[in-house]
Amino acid sequence: MEFTGSSIIAKPLKVGTYITLETTADLTADLEKFKDKKLSIEIKVFREKRSLDANAYFHVLVGKISEVLTISKAKAKNILICKYGQPQFLPDGNVMIYKTNAPVEFMYEQESIHCIPVKFLDDATFYKIYRGSHTLDTKEMSLLIDGTVADAKELDIDTVTPAELKQMKERWGV
Repeated sequence: MEFTGSSIIAKPLKVGTYITLETTADLTADLEKFKDKKLSIEIKVFREKRSLDANAYFHVLVGKISEVLTISKAKAKNILICKYGQPQFLPDGNVMIYKTNAPVEFMYEQESIHCIPVKFLDDATFYKIYRGSHTLDTKEMSLLIDGTVADAKELDIDTVTPAELKQMKERWGV
């Protein structure tokens, strides 16, 4: 049984203290089955449930884009993050560049690093590194979502409506 409400707590709080709960539901029928039973009780602040948060919605679109383009989710995610995401900066303020002999197609398939090639030499490639979507603040995530939604629409992929996207952004604090 799950419900919302508010509490009126007796002071001081100690073992055996009675707590009165004011509920938003009629629990008369449900409470009888709990009489004289040991219960597991959790009390937490009520938060409106949402079906998708920003990062989850981004990953939903990544999956749809990867299916349409017939590429892996990792590659689709890397392309989108490098197109609309934020670069990784070093402590000195410079953009992080990674030098490796790994080929571009191999790097696009990596889950732990998001990068785009910026310079090629005979024996090495230099990649600009981007931050993962889970590290983005709400404004940065909003830019990533907006770009990803635009790409999805170009591919005739269904996305949330502009009104739904606006509501999502309001929940994210954008």
